[in-house]
Amino acid sequence: MKVKCLLVDDEPLALRVVESHIERMNDLEVVAKCRNAMEAFEVLKQHKVDLMFLDIQMPGITGLDFLKNLRHRPAVVFTTAFRNYALEAFDLDVLDYLLKPISFERFFQCVQKYYQYAGNDSAVYKPKEEKSAEHIYVKQGKKATKIPLNEILFIESLKDYIRIHTDEDRYMIKMTMCNMEKQLPENDFLRTHKSFMISVSKITALTPTRVFLGETEIPIGRNYKQGVLSRLNYK
Repeated sequence: MKVKCLLVDDEPLALRVVESHIERMNDLEVVAKCRNAMEAFEVLKQHKVDLMFLDIQMPGITGLDFLKNLRHRPAVVFTTAFRNYALEAFDLDVLDYLLKPISFERFFQCVQKYYQYAGNDSAVYKPKEEKSAEHIYVKQGKKATKIPLNEILFIESLKDYIRIHTDEDRYMIKMTMCNMEKQLPENDFLRTHKSFMISVSKITALTPTRVFLGETEIPIGRNYKQGVLSRLNYK
C-alpha cells in the first residue's frame, strides 16, 4: 500500500520540487497539493493522509500555528528556507525538518525516517525509475547504504535474513530471498538454489551442479537446475 502524501506550500516551485522527489519513489503518492493551511485542513477532513510536507511561512496561518491547532494529524515534515524555526518545530514532535532547496538525497533520508516511524520492515527501497536499476539502497538500523548492482556477487538466504556479498563487503539485512528477488532486474540476477541468487555477469564457469564466481562455488538446486542450465545455454 502506498504512503499517501499531502504537500502544503504557497510557492509553486517548492511544491513541484517535493512532488518530483515523490514521483521517484515506488511507495509514495501525492493525495493533494495545497497553497495554504485552510486548503490543507479541508483535504485532511476528506482524505486519509499518512505524511504531510508542510511549509512554515505561509500567508494567513503559518505552518507552525496550523500544526499546533491540528487535533488529528499525520506524520509531519516541515519544509522551509529558514533554520531558526527548528527548535520550535521539533517541540511539536515533527518527523523531520527539511531546508530548501531540498535535494533528493536529503528527501530520501527523510523517507527512511518515515518508514522507521511507521514500522515498515522493508529493508530495501528502490527509486521508481530504476526499472533497469543501477543500484539499490539497503537499510541497516537507521542507515541506508547505496549498493551498486554491478558490485554484487551473490545473495545468500539465512531464514528471515539475507546476506549480500559484494566485491568488497557483506551486508546482512532482515528480508526474505523472495522479496529481494523482486527488487532486482531479472535479466541481471538468477536464482540457482532456494538459498542462493547470483549476478549473471560474475559467472566465470559452470557445471551441471555448480556455478563459479571466480573462486566462489554456488550450488545449483535440483528444483532450479533445468531453468538455470537453460538460461545459461549449458549443453
